[in-house]
Amino acid sequence: MGSATTATKRGTADTADCAAPKGRADAARNRERILNAARESFVIHGADASLDEIARTAGVGNATLYRHFPDRDSLVHGVMHAVTERIAERAEQALAEEDNSFEALRRFVFGAAAERIGALCPILSGRFDPMEPQCMAARTRVEELTHELIRRGQQAGEVRSDIDVGDVMVALSQLTRPLPGVGCQRIERFVERHVQLFLDGLRAPAKSQLPGHAATLEELRQDN
Repeated sequence: MGSATTATKRGTADTADCAAPKGRADAARNRERILNAARESFVIHGADASLDEIARTAGVGNATLYRHFPDRDSLVHGVMHAVTERIAERAEQALAEEDNSFEALRRFVFGAAAERIGALCPILSGRFDPMEPQCMAARTRVEELTHELIRRGQQAGEVRSDIDVGDVMVALSQLTRPLPGVGCQRIERFVERHVQLFLDGLRAPAKSQLPGHAATLEELRQDN
C-alpha cells in the first residue's frame, strides 16, 4: 500500500515537472508573439494602436495580453526592450560568425534596420523612459558592440577612419524613419536600397572627405 501510494505521488510529481516547463515555454512564445505583433502595429498605427487588434494579430486572447502587459505603457516598454535586445544579438552574431570585418558591419546594419528602430522611437518616445536602468543597459550593450564592429573594420582597413558609433546610429535612425506624410509601409521598400548606399559610403579607402568630424555618442547626448 505504502509503495503504491509513493509510486502514485512520484507519478503525479513527474507529470507536474513535465507540465511546468511546457507551460513556461507556451508563455514565452505568447509573449514573443505579442511583442512582435505590437511592434508592427505601433509602426503602422502609432502608440495608440488597438490592444485588442494586437492580441488578435498575435493569436492570443485579451486576457493573455494583459497577463503579460497590464497596460499600454508596459507593452511599449516591452517592445522597445525586445527590439534593443534583438539588435544587440544581431551585433553579437555578426561579430562571432563573420570573418570579414566589413561583412560583419554590413550584416549588423541591415539587421538593425529590419527592426525599424527609426520608425518606433519617434512614435513611442513619450511613453517610455530611455534613462530607465533596463533600457540604458540594453542601449549601452548595442553601443559597445557597434563600436567593436567599427573598430574591427577600421583596424582591417575596410571601414573609413573618420566615422564613429554616432554616425552609424544617426544613419540607422534616419534611414528607417518614414518621411513626413509618407506611411511606413510605403517607405519600407526603399530602406534596403538606402542602407546599402550608406554602407558603400563607409568603405575604405574613402572617396571623399566628410565635413565636420565623427559623431561620437557623447556629443549626441549633449544635445539632449
